[in-house]
Amino acid sequence: MKREDTVNLEPGVEQPTPIAPVTEDQRYIGASVPRGGIERLTQGLGQYIDDIELPRMAHVAFWRSPVAHMRIRKIHADAARAMPGVLLVADGHDLAKVCKPWVAVLGHLAGMKSAPQYALAVDRACWQGEPVVAVVAETRVQAEDALQHISVDYDELPLATDMETALDAATPLIHPELGDNLCFTRSLDVGEVDRVFAEADAVAEATLEFGRHTGVTLEPRAQIAHWNPAEQRLTVYHSFQAPHMMQDLYGRQFDLPANAIRVICKDVGGSFGIKVHAYPDDFATVALSIMLGRPVKFVADRLESFTSDIHARHHRVKARIAVNKSGEILGFDMDDLTGIGPYSMFPRTSAIEGNQVVNLVGGPYKHKHYRAKLSVVFQNKTPTCQYRGVGHPIACAVTEALVDLAAQKIGMDPLKIRELNVIPDDAYPTTGASGIKLEVLSHQASLKKLRELMNYDALRAEQAALRKQGIHRGIGFATVIELTNPSAAFYGVGGARIASQDGATVRLDPEGDITVMVGVGEQGQGTEGIYRQIAADAVGVDITKVRVVTGDTDVTPYGGGTWASRGAGVGGEAVLLAGQALRENILKVAAVILKREAAGLAVRRDRVVDADSGEEVLPLKELGRIAYFRSDTLPADFTPELMVTRHYAQRDFPFIFTNGVQASYVEVDPDTGFVKLLKHWAVEDCGRVLNPMLVDEQMRGAIVQGIGGALFEECLYDEQGLMLNANMADYLVPMSAEMPDIEVAHVMTPTRSSKLGAKGAGEAGTAGAPAAVMNAINDAIAPFGATVHSQPITPQKVLRALGKVT
Repeated sequence: MKREDTVNLEPGVEQPTPIAPVTEDQRYIGASVPRGGIERLTQGLGQYIDDIELPRMAHVAFWRSPVAHMRIRKIHADAARAMPGVLLVADGHDLAKVCKPWVAVLGHLAGMKSAPQYALAVDRACWQGEPVVAVVAETRVQAEDALQHISVDYDELPLATDMETALDAATPLIHPELGDNLCFTRSLDVGEVDRVFAEADAVAEATLEFGRHTGVTLEPRAQIAHWNPAEQRLTVYHSFQAPHMMQDLYGRQFDLPANAIRVICKDVGGSFGIKVHAYPDDFATVALSIMLGRPVKFVADRLESFTSDIHARHHRVKARIAVNKSGEILGFDMDDLTGIGPYSMFPRTSAIEGNQVVNLVGGPYKHKHYRAKLSVVFQNKTPTCQYRGVGHPIACAVTEALVDLAAQKIGMDPLKIRELNVIPDDAYPTTGASGIKLEVLSHQASLKKLRELMNYDALRAEQAALRKQGIHRGIGFATVIELTNPSAAFYGVGGARIASQDGATVRLDPEGDITVMVGVGEQGQGTEGIYRQIAADAVGVDITKVRVVTGDTDVTPYGGGTWASRGAGVGGEAVLLAGQALRENILKVAAVILKREAAGLAVRRDRVVDADSGEEVLPLKELGRIAYFRSDTLPADFTPELMVTRHYAQRDFPFIFTNGVQASYVEVDPDTGFVKLLKHWAVEDCGRVLNPMLVDEQMRGAIVQGIGGALFEECLYDEQGLMLNANMADYLVPMSAEMPDIEVAHVMTPTRSSKLGAKGAGEAGTAGAPAAVMNAINDAIAPFGATVHSQPITPQKVLRALGKVT
């Protein structure tokens, strides 16, 4: 794509040739329209799972394993069964009669293995927090009271908790039938890595550590399962991201036809990938409802969330980079070891994160030599899986740390070495060294804009002046690529029944209003808002006329749901296509009513107008009245079609990559090790920006989440595999007081794979922020000859790097 097609969204900057509009009456696409439904939520009128009350609803609480590995000898439950209100006490053997076990592997991850997993542990529990016994009672209080009367006789079993020793011969096997503790391994060797490293003018290397952490959603995981024995129908209310995926999984695990299952996701209080997996307690709740023939509600409390929600990002990466003295990056070489808990998570698998690291290390740069090895190992810890960014923060931090080290080795400015080595903007489409297909990116334009945005030269001068005063500030960069709009190459190719397409139904109602039903749901990110914008422009109505319905498998077209930054690029495209098709149908109806040619008509501002003069000829509400209530006035051979469905799946590339660059400005106190975040900048290219305000909100929120992983968040374990900080007092999350001002700007390079041209934006902030912050800290302590590459970067780690503590 030519650079003149790029639009700069900053006010006051000269605009290049604008991108052609996607509709003939474009008013809302590209505008900062407040998200729809925000009034309802801010007034406390949202409906989350715990707000829903059904007749005869029971409540379940789970007795979870108190240790990391145990053999279950006997469960004593008679006292619990005798407690007031208790309806059922069930163990793993009871539920195994209702719910089949599952094995979470993907066919395209060759050699991957995992053990069968059950809704409740059968015979063994393999991590602290694994559900073992379910107590169902009339109220949650009664269930929790009865839980205290459950007694389990168990033998503690040998542990495999340290991923560094997981494959050692002396380490106990978690699943002896698998032969070892290796879940998945992958090797990639492109070019002539040994030669370029041997001939390079400089080689820099580092070992980077990433502490496992988890997403702390405002609403915890929750569901209500309602089996109706009279209708033989299952309805599940879910705080979740992918309703149709869960409909399919329930059908398979409980031997039910999909059309006998309805999954409803009303308001969802945040997800971040935490709610895109199928959990044992999830299947257990459904099984209990089937056993009782009545609704059963499960809402995780904060304490159990820390050991039952998935964790992520537990990696140790040894990596190196080769460069010439001119600054040319020659190649990367890396070895990634990651621990995932005792099972691969269902159905997306726990190997995807490490696989993404292999694909993405070195991704923004034009080198041709790359070697990578991945080892994914089992541990007796909470399972890890896909969390916001899915491997991107790891790959970006590894890549960008090495680029900074290489710049130091040859004495080059860290921004300049990036400007020299990013894939040029006129080189697309191209293929990265790892084999990733890249359609069109804008690294050069993004770096140029960032340099101007942060006033880089002046900032460096300020840094130098302050160092003379004993104030140590640092500037760090991260060049980012993010995969979005995935095709079936992500999951479908591996046998996972996770849709890569999504659909939208758009209907003109009799009063001239528009109802949009779309498979991608709202998780707090604003997708319902952009769907209203797209539909309003596509049809030609005021945005107040548009109502959006999501998250109901009985109502919405079949789709993949909300993940991988696909809301705008996949769901939005389906809404656009359906809206444009409805507009064409409206014009056909108008042409029949008015006895005119449809080509001479247009829909604008809730009216059918003359296409040339813009004169109103028929209000939409009048068209709706005639079409629905006076069809007798229309020709006998003509039937109005004012409800249309369209689907979209991205097929041109395995993924549509977006890109950007981030910078962080920090101050480090060498006496205390404390890091103060001063400013953060992000230039993002997510294709066509549909709503600048919502995109900036997404970027800022994702950056804060990335900073959390860089500085604060970590699930700490002792040698017995027990989590030490599984509570909100000890698990640190970033708060507003710690956050810097975050300035966001955009370059706009639309994808050609869709009419809308939108890529994703939801995860890019998380992908780049940890690398930028880490590099800024290392820049600040560079005068001391120190570096720290272990995240989260705590004051203790900074002081250890400075040699002030051991």
